[in-house]
Amino acid sequence: MGKLQEFEITFTNNKVVYNPGESISGTVRIKTSQSLQFKAIKVNCVGSCGISSKLNDASWMLEEKYLSSTLSVADKGTLPAGDHSFPFQFLIPASVPTSFEGPFGKILYKIRAYIDTPRFSKDYKTQRPFYLLNVLNLNELPDVEQPSCAVTTKKFNYLLVKTGTLMLKACSDLRGYTPGQVIKLSTEIHNKSGKDTGYVMASLIQRVSYKTKRPVFDLRPIAEVEGAGVKAGKHAEWREQIIVPPLPQSGLTGCSLIDIEYFIQVSLKSPEAVVTLPIYIGNIAVNLTPSIPQPIAQGAPVLAMPSLSPAPVVPSAPPAEDDLEGELGAGGVDSEEIPTKSHSQQDPSGIPLSMSPSVFGQASGPLPTQSQQLAQSSAGSAPLFCLSTGATIPFFTDGNTTPVPTSCPLILPPEYSTWEYPHEPPPTYEESCSSNNSSFNSSMR
Repeated sequence: MGKLQEFEITFTNNKVVYNPGESISGTVRIKTSQSLQFKAIKVNCVGSCGISSKLNDASWMLEEKYLSSTLSVADKGTLPAGDHSFPFQFLIPASVPTSFEGPFGKILYKIRAYIDTPRFSKDYKTQRPFYLLNVLNLNELPDVEQPSCAVTTKKFNYLLVKTGTLMLKACSDLRGYTPGQVIKLSTEIHNKSGKDTGYVMASLIQRVSYKTKRPVFDLRPIAEVEGAGVKAGKHAEWREQIIVPPLPQSGLTGCSLIDIEYFIQVSLKSPEAVVTLPIYIGNIAVNLTPSIPQPIAQGAPVLAMPSLSPAPVVPSAPPAEDDLEGELGAGGVDSEEIPTKSHSQQDPSGIPLSMSPSVFGQASGPLPTQSQQLAQSSAGSAPLFCLSTGATIPFFTDGNTTPVPTSCPLILPPEYSTWEYPHEPPPTYEESCSSNNSSFNSSMR
């Protein structure tokens, strides 16, 4: 840098994640080897969103600003050789959206510092990012503590002349979750035919909409679970769990260019049938009132808990169509459990990936202090995660350092090298969901 040996920005208490309405403060540190003339030293706090229809394109098609404030920390003068410090402080507006980084758009916040020098001299500048978390309290959403359910019935032909009917129903235990929580999913399949079905698949999917002139939709599977098929004439149930990894919250309140939605998609292969369960990802968990256990009378028999292990599927010959229709009408269809074949949140040996919920970004009020975070980190073997600010990228901090992206075993990042922009936009979120479920934006208005 010549005369300038050091030019950096530090934040008070090395804090890098802030809430709307908070103040961000810090110091601009300058070290010179010899005297340096300047016209002004300024600090600028900026926040904006930019989107494009091209992948990883920094030339935004549309932009919107949330924050732009400039502070002059020194007027015209000369900096003598040595160390110099200039404090700054800015108030963050209460309506700014959460930081976000995706392949077609970003919501970024920065502190920038400038040394404006006289004519024909080199100007100097530096910058440092910080991250915003606009907390989404799931308890403010309607009916979020209720299950999210959807059902579909499919008629299909097989063996050229035969006709069958299939019923697919799926439910999640809640409609809203925070990172680290477990989605409990139950699926019911009624195969009213003489043909075995294909496998069943459950996926947690993130859908990010970039609202350019021609909207871009980025859909990615976050986690996937695959179960076996259902035998002919059988009524089967499938119960599985999906851990919510570090993810940005639904909606991105305060941003009009980017929208984030989540849903669980349960699909059946052969015959093809799909149901979609809209869910929300937030920062403050659903407050469920614990039920009061009923006292057990003395001497009353204790009922054994049902086994969670799937019952073995015993192959059998498909029933005759006439017998099947009578059996279905009588409601005497055999019920069985569907075994799980694979789970993206398990290692190849089938052992679930364990991660303590305390390592995920989950807010129940003010952000935890650094000492509290370090205490949580030392309590378990899992790494400490800051709140996620990317499409699928959590941030890791260790001591007094800036968060850096890190991998998370619960996330499946997409392969964008083979990604192509769809010629026709996919169905809207409302069209892909059950009619009795409203969209996130309509529920927030």
